[in-house]
Amino acid sequence: MASQAVYGPLDFERLDEAEQQRRSAEFLRRMVKRRSVRHFSSEPVPARLIENAIRVAGSAPSGANQQPWTFAVISDPALKREIRLAAEAEEKDSYQRRMTPEWLEALAVLGTDWRKPHIEDAPCVIVVFRQAYGIRKNDEGQGERVRHYYSEESVGIAVGFLLAALHISGLATLTHTPSPMKFLAEILGRPANERPFVLIPVGYPAEDAKVPLISKKALSEIMLSY
Repeated sequence: MASQAVYGPLDFERLDEAEQQRRSAEFLRRMVKRRSVRHFSSEPVPARLIENAIRVAGSAPSGANQQPWTFAVISDPALKREIRLAAEAEEKDSYQRRMTPEWLEALAVLGTDWRKPHIEDAPCVIVVFRQAYGIRKNDEGQGERVRHYYSEESVGIAVGFLLAALHISGLATLTHTPSPMKFLAEILGRPANERPFVLIPVGYPAEDAKVPLISKKALSEIMLSY
């Protein structure tokens, strides 16, 4: 028999419109300055900033509140190097063999290639895993699968929360999705139900860091009013 939902009071702060506008404008001002960074300083990042950002990510909504995510934080230099070498092997094969001409053309504006030094340069790398299904013990003490609902959508939302939290904390990030990513689960010893979702180098930008001169679509191009 399914368990019954238990409700409690909502903790919600109703703001006056002036404060709403102020907070909205301030968040927008900060977030539009977020850029994907590929040149990192080796300066260490306070662990509390990473922990707080992951707490924010863990507060994201998820299908049936199953919270199908795991956040692996890697700062060990030898482990970062192992991940870099494995990522570059996959990326080199992709750039030279798997990517279509259209894909390569789309990436040309960013000036990227198969080399990924940022994985080692950044003091911290977060690998986000999606739990394709859960595992729980049955009455006999054996593990059994638990279906997860909307796990990809849920983890995608959590990653958005994570990137925003890291940026607001004054840290730079990059979303990196080497394809295929199975090597991340193998290197980090993750269980079979966890699938790599994204690799995120985190740190402070190098003093000489540069970013591509690109622009975002205007509001009129992305918003419809009915």
